[in-house]
Amino acid sequence: MKVHLSLIGMGTGNPDHITRQGMAELRRAQLVLVPRKGDDKADLAEVRLALCRELLPPEGTMVANFEMPVREGGQTDYLGAVNRWHDAIAQAWLDAIQQHLPAGGAVALLVWGDPSLYDSSLRIAQRLALRMDLSVSLVPGITALQALTAAHAIPLNEINASVLITTGRQLRASGWPACADTVAVLLDGQASFQDLNADGLHIWWGAFLGMPDQLCVSGPLAEVSATIMREREQARARHGWVMDTYLLRRERAIVEHHAD
Repeated sequence: MKVHLSLIGMGTGNPDHITRQGMAELRRAQLVLVPRKGDDKADLAEVRLALCRELLPPEGTMVANFEMPVREGGQTDYLGAVNRWHDAIAQAWLDAIQQHLPAGGAVALLVWGDPSLYDSSLRIAQRLALRMDLSVSLVPGITALQALTAAHAIPLNEINASVLITTGRQLRASGWPACADTVAVLLDGQASFQDLNADGLHIWWGAFLGMPDQLCVSGPLAEVSATIMREREQARARHGWVMDTYLLRRERAIVEHHAD
């Protein structure tokens, strides 16, 4: 059984975020796999299903759900837990493909943002390739950082200044990165900006970016941190989940930029 797997960047879920290349690749697929993460996060699957309903022809493409494995909790052996989780996801992909496309063919997965930036789909596909005859292609998408800077109408970087992209876990563990003027934070379910010394930091925060429920807050971190936390909790109560990201910048850099 030969399978070609297309990993298609879907941006933040807005149909306009998918490129023409992405739409063409999606329509070439015989099977589109949609992960489900339990009833409390059914909206996540529904975003992908809505994209399929809008972008796919009425007939000719099978859309199938599969149950997404859950990563082990706890703070110990984080990398080991992630590796075991990726193995389980690869097996879930394999099981779904064998069930719905036993003769092989073209399979597509819609990936949040861009598959190359803080997403593990490519690494999981490499594991899947050890278990079947698989070729993989990637279609880039709009990242959460692009959607964030567009929503706030700001540049990602200041003039001749560095930008560091990191995770909430790293920000909590190491604090503000040395020599960084701007820090972009992804995958932060714990709002780790709360652990920083807020003096002299400016934040641009956004959730559900590019979608009708988009939320944006910006300002000095010391002044708007509580507002962001309130917006996050209210959004989580409404949707059962929240997908957000933020940019932090030293106010010194902001002042120097405006002086130029």
